[in-house]
This record gives sequence, C-alpha cells and structure tokens, in this order.
Amino acid sequence: MLPISFVRSACAGLVVTLSISAWSCREPNVRAESGLIHYVDPLVGTAASTTESARKHSEAGSELKGQTFPAVGVPHGMTHWTPQTRATENKCIAPYYYRDSLFQGFRGSHWLSGSCTQDYGSVTIMPITGSLATDAVLRASPFQHTRETARPDYYSVYLEKYKITAEVTAISRASLMRFTPNTSEEMYIIIEPNSDEGEGFVEIHADKKEIVGYNPAHRIYQGWGEPAGFSGYFVIVLDTDIEEFGTWNGDSTQKNSTSTKGNKSAVGAFVRMHPKANSPIHVKVGTSFTSIEGARKNLTAAIPDWNFDAVQKASAESWNKALRKIEVKGQSEDDKKLFYTALYHAELLPRVFNDEDGSYPEFGGTGKIARVKGQDYYDDFSMWDTYRAVHPLLTLIEPEASEHMVKSLLLKADQGGWLPIFPCWNNYTAAMIGDHATAMIGDALMKGIAADEAERAYTIMRKNAFEPNADAASYKDGKGRRALASYLQYGYIPLEDSVWDSFHKREQVSRTLEYAYDDFVLSQVAKKLGKTEDYQKLIQRAANYKNVIDPSTGYARGRYANGTWIEPFDPFAARTPYITEGTPAQYTWYVPQDVNGLIAIEGGTDRFIARLDTLFDQHYYWHGNEPGHQTVYLYNHAGAPWKTQSRVPGIIREEYSTGSGGLSGNEDGGQMSAWLAFSMMGLYPTCPGVPYYDIGTPLFEEITIHTGKAAFIIKAENWNATNNYIQSATLNGHPFNRAYLLHEEITKGGTLVLIMGAEPNKAWGSDAANIQY
Repeated sequence: MLPISFVRSACAGLVVTLSISAWSCREPNVRAESGLIHYVDPLVGTAASTTESARKHSEAGSELKGQTFPAVGVPHGMTHWTPQTRATENKCIAPYYYRDSLFQGFRGSHWLSGSCTQDYGSVTIMPITGSLATDAVLRASPFQHTRETARPDYYSVYLEKYKITAEVTAISRASLMRFTPNTSEEMYIIIEPNSDEGEGFVEIHADKKEIVGYNPAHRIYQGWGEPAGFSGYFVIVLDTDIEEFGTWNGDSTQKNSTSTKGNKSAVGAFVRMHPKANSPIHVKVGTSFTSIEGARKNLTAAIPDWNFDAVQKASAESWNKALRKIEVKGQSEDDKKLFYTALYHAELLPRVFNDEDGSYPEFGGTGKIARVKGQDYYDDFSMWDTYRAVHPLLTLIEPEASEHMVKSLLLKADQGGWLPIFPCWNNYTAAMIGDHATAMIGDALMKGIAADEAERAYTIMRKNAFEPNADAASYKDGKGRRALASYLQYGYIPLEDSVWDSFHKREQVSRTLEYAYDDFVLSQVAKKLGKTEDYQKLIQRAANYKNVIDPSTGYARGRYANGTWIEPFDPFAARTPYITEGTPAQYTWYVPQDVNGLIAIEGGTDRFIARLDTLFDQHYYWHGNEPGHQTVYLYNHAGAPWKTQSRVPGIIREEYSTGSGGLSGNEDGGQMSAWLAFSMMGLYPTCPGVPYYDIGTPLFEEITIHTGKAAFIIKAENWNATNNYIQSATLNGHPFNRAYLLHEEITKGGTLVLIMGAEPNKAWGSDAANIQY
C-alpha cells in the first residue's frame, strides 16, 4: 500500500493534481511533512484485518474490520469530513471502506470511529459533470488509491468519471471543499441528507448561493427507531453563481423547486454552474445540532472567507498541537507512523456537541436547547471500550478536555435523571454492559480532575450503583444499571435473569465481573470523600467476581440462582451466552481491581502464570476485543514483569500494522489505538480508578509526555528491536525497582531511565505490584 501522507509520483514531495491530459504538480501552502501530522495514516483500519486472532475469534463480518474512516477535521471535532463509498447510515456500516472503488461524495459525518453503531445527522456533497444523476450509486465515480491523498487535515481524490479533483479540509464545525474540473463542462453539486428514515429536508436560496437543510437523528439500541430529539443541520455556501437548481424526492426530480422534505423518501438538492476548465469551485459548510441558524453562525465564525489553505493550516496546527503532547525518538519511521496514527484515532472521540456559542440539544431527546459556559459539551462516548485506555490517556495529555467530558456526563445525568451507561447520539442507549461512566468519572476524580464536582458526581454515580430503576418505562428506555436487582440480591447475576431490556442480552457473568470492577472504582471515590459506610459496602461488592469464577476450574462460569454451576462447561467455547463477545477463559482475567485475589483463586502465583502462558501460547488470547486488553500486564502483579516485557512487542507486531488492514478488530472509539499508544510508550492503565500505570517495555529510545503541567521523559538506554527486557531503572536519578508508575509521578514531571537488554532480568520489579498511592 502506498504511504497516505503523500502520493508517490514523478512529483515526489509535492501534492499531485491532474491536468486534462497528464499529471501536474503544485506546491501546497501547507506541506504534509510539516509537523507530526506527517506520520498519521487515516486509512489504517479501513480494511478487514488479516491477523490470526481476528480470523479465529471474530463472529460477525464487521468484527474483522477496523471500522475506521479517513476523518478530516480536528481532534474531537463536532463533524468530521470523509470520502463516502457507502451511502447508508445503517448500523455497522462505516462511510468508507478501502476495498471499495466508487466515490459517492464528501460526507459530513458523525460516525463513531471504529464502531459497529451508526452514523447520524450526516450530509453528503458530490460534484459531477455531464448529465444530472442524484442516486448515490448511479452518480458515483471510480477512483484509484494512487490518486488519493488522506491526512487528518486534508483529503483529495481524482474522480475519473467526471475528471474532477475533489479536495476537502475542515475544522470542528465547518469545512471547505475545492472542486477543480479538468474540462469546461457544466458542473452539478449534489447535496443529500443521508436520512435512512426518509425524513431529510433541503432548501435552496439561489440568490445567496446557499443550500440549507437537516437530517433528523434517530436512536438505536434502547429506543430503537425513535427520534433522538435533534437533527444534523447544515448550511452550504458556494463561491460561484448558480445557473440552475432543483430538488428530488424519491424518484421525482423537480427543476426550479426550492425545497423538499422526505416522506419516508430520499431527498436532496442540486445546483448547476458553468466553471472554466481548471478553475476551482469552492463550497463551504457549517454544521450544528441545534438549528440551521446555529450552523450558519458556526460557519461564519469558523470560515469567514474562501482561503482553503488557511483552513487547512488551522486543521493541521490543531492536530500537531495534539500530537506534540507525546514526542517519541527512534530509528523506525514505521513505528512512528504506528504511534501517531494511534494517537490520531484515540483523539477523534468523544465529539464536541455544542455550537460556537455553547448551545446544544439537551440530553435524552427532550428537544430543548441548553447552553454551556466555560466548557465544551461532549457526546458519543463508546464507554464500554474507551474507559479502559482512551480516557486514561486523555487524563494525561488533555486534562482540561477530560474535565469537560466529566462535566458533560454529569449534565446528562442532571437532564435525564440517571447517569448514562453508553451515551451516544445524545441519548440513553444501554448498549454493551457494565456501568463504565462510573469508571471513567471515578478515574478522573482519583487523579484530581473535576475535583470541584466530586460530591455531585458521587451522588450521581451512587444512584446507578444502589438504586434499581423501578420505573419500567424509563428502565426500558435505557436508564439505570441493567439487572441491578439481581446483582444486589445474589451478589452476581444468575443465569435465570436474561436481561431482556438491553441490546446485549444475557451475558450475566461478564456483567457481574464488570459491575464488581465499577463498584470498586466507586468505593475508591467514596473512601476519598470520607463516605465510610458506602466504602465498606462497595469494597465488599468489588469482590463479587469471586461468585462467578468457579474455584474448581479456575475459570469464569455461568451460575444459577441456587448456586450451582452450568453444565456442560468448556472454558474455551466461543460466544458463550453468559459471556460478552468472548470465552470464559478470556473473561476470567477481568479482575483488574484485585489481581491478588484472582491469583489465590487460581491456586497461587505459579499456577496463575502458567494459566496466563496457556492463554497466549495456545492462541486463546483475542486482542481484537477490549475485555482482554489488560491481561498481558497481569504478569506484573504476579511478580513476573519480564513476561509482560516479552509478550507486548509480539502483540504489537502481530496485531497492528501501517496498512489499511492494520487493526485486528473494531477500533471502538479509539480503544485499540489507545492500547497501542500506551504500550509503545511502555505503560498501561491496568485498573482505571487507581491512579497508576503498569510498566511494560517501550518501543522507542525516548518518549516525552507533556501533561500540561510538566514533561515526563522515559529513556530506554541500550534499546533496540531485540532488547525488550528491563535490566535496571532509575526515577529522577534514584534506583527504581517497581513495575508501575503513579499518575502523579508522571504529571509532576521527571525522568525514568530504563536500561534495556536482550535477556530478562527476572529480579527487576519482581515484588508483586501492591499499588501504594
């Protein structure tokens, strides 16, 4: 595959465009090579994975795919712009797949990167020449990856069917496109709100060179198909006079029609212009979740003129600022591409949801407009995935944004009555399992983030943990922990409770394990706030994992209400109904809050390590799904960090690459990439909620983490591709012999020096990791 940060041709080092008969070159004002953005390849993860673990453990076809998309914009932007090769907003279909060959337009997308959820509130814009064609498939143009440039700040492609070079750049709430035809044919611009429900609206103001419209968002999971209470609004402005215009609704096309609204039908608008050959037409777009007027204001504030290069520069600078938070030094350019592409993916979500003036739709589909001051309001938390490493990463490098994210979750609880479990499209979903907004907020509070909201946050989290939702309608709508009544009664969720009011039904053992962890995190917050009685109750509940790990087998196992274990039992059986997307053997290791207790259940340290070895050596480990991401770091807690150091580089090399199939499973909101970024730095947040990071093995000679307060440097002396083992270490010049770092040790700045070697030093860090903080 060609590197995507530039296009290889006779025009080496330059951006490539096309003349009528041949390639031509122009020097861009914003060079791809400027800054760390040069290392990012947005096409990683846009094709199916080819790793052995993905092929072995994936069930649905979508699980084999990274499900990413080449998002153009800024970190956590409201709207990202992407080439569209699939026209739908349906669940599990990303806007773009690398193996597709037809370009349908630029989409203003709210796709959850790497997910199997839905896009929503999107709009697509497509330039064509010749005869008018509005249908996405019929208007599509073939394209070649050799004539495609994808970067976080810019995307361009040559449309073979229409002989047009199409380019886009974007910031958070607005984008600017440039369409350059190589002929003097008439050009149409097609605008399509991508409403699968057929409820889109468009309106043309030809005298203003403006098209406006909206695409109503709808819920999936709990409340499937119901209106989400807001729309994706857009205002499109052209720099060229409109000679002809019209709309379409279903199969009917009406010239000179100025507006149309879907009635369970696809709708859109078209405008015709007559540009000169090689003379670009510019199109700028503002987006909003509040109103057309909000989109117009966002556009005016963000892009007041037609300076494409200035917008691209602003986008590039935003990304470079984010990427510079972690600087790495090493000889491998491919590893830098892996690392900075991972940071890019980890910083796409959650998204800013408010307008420039702070306005946003109230959470939970009320239809009301609220406003924030002094912060941004965020949404689209793929929380079952991202609490593990995405949010811990952001607490290190984006503490202010992390605080705003915490406060956004609290606002959702205030407006909807319950802390949401997996808040997306600004609604309750109850998607996936667990109660991990508690884990995310608790982790932030334990690190001193949003400390002024600690009491309020605790009250909100406590309600989820202690109060079963007795209101059947709101429970069905996604409010409250699933199956909490059973969990409180039995200390686990028995197999008789099928958890019908959820998208992921059953999965009782996985739910129990994850609730036990969430209870532990809340216990730590209770302890910090001096709530002793609650702390005692919660820390006892944190041991509920013992109720679903059978001591006779040492594996997580389904259990009935009378205490008996399910028969027959195979710990390696795939897709066991009481396990979430995995096997009992994989989920057994999900006890990050009490590894010593798990070691005891497994029969001691030696047996624990042997069981871990079996998981990896016999290829039972599945990296492409999140519940096992902490597993390789558990060796540290058994006094064998050298085994973590041995295995992590292998996981990285086997499960990640710089190709389009370079992710071994769904990216899931940045979690796959956050694991990679942490692990390449030699760190991992094994138990969010306890402010520490296990030490693995770095893949760079030097890493500098800029935390906003200070810089923390990790130096790997004598490092090379085979010297993966830590021989000795110093922290700020003092001997250092533990296999973890505290969050505070990193944020206050300092230097960790690791002396690396080719053979393990089994004595270094061998004291079991009883974390003191």
